[in-house]
Amino acid sequence: MTDFTLLDAAGTVTTAPVNPAPGYSKPSSALSARTAFAASHVIPHAWADNTPGQPAEIDWDTTLAFRHHVWSWGLGVADAMDTAQRNMGLDAAATRELIRRSAAEAETVGGALVVGVNTDHVDDAVISIEQIIDAYTEQLHTAEDAGAGVVLMCSRHLARAASSAADYERVYSAVLEAASTPVVLHWLGEAFDPELRGYFGASDWRTASDTVVRIIEASGGRVSGIKMSLLNAESEISVRRRLHEGCTMFTGDDFNYVGLIAGDEQGHSDALLGAFAAVAPSASAAIQALDAGDAARFHSILEPTEALSRQIFATPTFYYKTGVAFLSWLNGHQPAFSMVGGLQSARSLPHLSEIVRLANASGALERPELAAARWNGLLALNGVTA
Repeated sequence: MTDFTLLDAAGTVTTAPVNPAPGYSKPSSALSARTAFAASHVIPHAWADNTPGQPAEIDWDTTLAFRHHVWSWGLGVADAMDTAQRNMGLDAAATRELIRRSAAEAETVGGALVVGVNTDHVDDAVISIEQIIDAYTEQLHTAEDAGAGVVLMCSRHLARAASSAADYERVYSAVLEAASTPVVLHWLGEAFDPELRGYFGASDWRTASDTVVRIIEASGGRVSGIKMSLLNAESEISVRRRLHEGCTMFTGDDFNYVGLIAGDEQGHSDALLGAFAAVAPSASAAIQALDAGDAARFHSILEPTEALSRQIFATPTFYYKTGVAFLSWLNGHQPAFSMVGGLQSARSLPHLSEIVRLANASGALERPELAAARWNGLLALNGVTA
């Protein structure tokens, strides 16, 4: 079996043996110990004009096949969210089409699906509070009409326009009032999007969480859960303990998800993670272990993937989408390592090499021989050989 060629930041080349695939089995029944969604990426046509600023030309067959891959492992799909390059190359028309197509595919297999609702179809950088409400509501109705569950994403427009926590409460109250079914809120931290600094009216998460809890409590049951993506386990646990019964905490913490999903004596988080798109078989196998009452196996499967996820989501964190698409390519889910907006260039070869090493070590490579051939070939194309 061919070894992996590895490259470090100093240009030093080493090799590592290719580990066999872990051989996880797909679940024979629905996962029950935890609810888990994988926030999934989009795959463009490799021949399309995938350059910065150009409209997204999606390879729909391959993109939707990836969602079926996620569903086949018993996970739900979280679509049209930041992993799908919202505000980083996925334009409004492609977003609407992605929601429509994914909802139709989910119906064919009974797959769980939630989709992101935002205000990003509005071109103007600055709009009024009333216009923000209208923009959110427009996307909300688009998602509901498609038959998808809703994740109410953070809005850059709202971050610019809001002058106080009261403005956030006003907007969310109006949008939730328009929802026909309960929605999941999304609190995305500035590591993922620097324009969202101070979201919910404060830079300190403790103060901002008071606003979040008020929004949830005032919603009259229209909030079914919240996904927290602050990369701060303390903040998530704190808010989780304040949620009323029936309101779910979905961890979006790609640094600390193992302990948060495992939980403590006061509860646990379910999952809505970009990392789970990269390691869907491992995530499924770990939750299957919890279903069987084997917490030790849960940890032994999932803990090694956390180091991999930390590399994928390393600073600048908003380029993590590159690592998700890279692993999708290594695992044979797409024919080329290409991304909307040319974002495959956002990470260096040494960064990608470390992803390869950690994926190999953690059992995240579904087809290790293919991964080795593709990675070593990419290095060779760039003049790097063992």
